[in-house]
Formats: sequence, structure tokens, C-alpha cells
Amino acid sequence: MSASGLTKKQLDELRQFDSPTICNAVELWNRRPRNTGYMTSAIKACFPTFPPMVGYALTSTFRSMAPPRGGDAYGSIGTQLDAFADIPGPPVIVFQDLDEPCAAATFGEIMCSTYKRFGAQGLVTSGTGRDLAQVEAIGFPVFTNGAAAAHGYCHILDVNTPVTVGGMVIYPGDLIHGDLNGITTIPTEIASEVAEVCREIARAEGIILDYLKKENVTIAEYNVARKECGDIINNLGKRLRGE
Repeated sequence: MSASGLTKKQLDELRQFDSPTICNAVELWNRRPRNTGYMTSAIKACFPTFPPMVGYALTSTFRSMAPPRGGDAYGSIGTQLDAFADIPGPPVIVFQDLDEPCAAATFGEIMCSTYKRFGAQGLVTSGTGRDLAQVEAIGFPVFTNGAAAAHGYCHILDVNTPVTVGGMVIYPGDLIHGDLNGITTIPTEIASEVAEVCREIARAEGIILDYLKKENVTIAEYNVARKECGDIINNLGKRLRGE
């Protein structure tokens, strides 16, 4: 894999935080509108108790309504595995299901077992999945638009091409973070700083949370704690933006 991605330690640090905290951190740079950079609620974690998933997008398009015009329906998995070397770090498999409506499951136990064995961190699809009990048992995070019992005429079309999933365009190599709250991307140019910013945000929010744990609370003192938290986060944003 390319040496241009984050180190294993840096990726592990990002896994310590949930997706809302990641979004809060990224917002402070003002690099994108706050209503962008995350998938809609159509894409849900199949296994909400799993820890956060972090990796680089390996994108593909998919159909299952009709047979492929030629070749093995699963033949492109080898192409996907070869493409792991073209992205900056451990992959997250991202599928756009081109059938409307979704005709059959994008993945099952064999596909997910294969991806995991070769280093993938999880899978996201705008379509559906199956063999969910078996996929959960191997500890492989998957995010879908639902479930379907059959695989239909499943086949992979294009690999490492821009795709649209959950109302969001995902490009090959995008850094993805996902958990039970949803999927977001982290701009690569700030990715190495995001974990520390998450820590600073958590410390600031702790001022409010710690106050609320006190035996006696007042609205006036709560407002003081909230202002202190807000001032810290506002100053953090200014520092990150160079203001």
C-alpha cells in the first residue's frame, strides 16, 4: 500500500472516537459546508455495537438484476483485491448498487471473509447484504440500506471509480470513518491532526458533563460551564484556521 496514508497508530487513534466527534472536529477547519461530508440515514450499521471503522475507500459499482454480459459473476473480486495496493492504507470496500430498486444482496459471508482476510476494515453499500449472522461472527463491520436473502445475478462492474452512496460522492482513497451513528469522511490534508482535535473537544465538553454530575446544579452555573466550553472550542477553531 502507498506510504502516503496515515500510520497504523494514527488510524488506531481515530478509532477511539465516534463519528459525531470526528464530524465536530472536521467542522472546525471550515473546509466544507457542515451539511456535507457524511452519508444520509439510509446507510445504517448492521452491527451497531462494533467499534468505529476507519480505512480508505476502495470503490466499486454493482448490479444484480440481470446476468453480466460475460465472465464470472464474482470474477471482479480479484480485480478489487489487486486494487488494494493502489490506495493509501487499509481498505474499506464501498459499493454503489446501480439497480433501482435494489434487486439482491451486494455481499455475503464469502465476500466479507475474503475482504477481511486481505486486510479490509469493513464494507459500505448503497444496496443490501445477507449472511448477516455469519458476517457479524467474523467481526467485519458492514453498513447497508437493508437486507436481502438472495444474491440474484450479482456482479461488479467498475473498480476504483467515484461512486455515490448515501447521498455522498466517495472517491477512491477517501478516508472513511463509520460507526452506529453513520459514515463520514475525513479530509486527508487534515487527517493527521483530527484525533488530537477530538481529544481537545472531548475535554471541553467534559466541562459541561462534569458540571451536570454535581449534586446541586443551577441554570446560571450551567450557562457558565457552557460558555467556557464554547469559548475553548471557538478558540480551537480559530487556531486551526490560522485566524
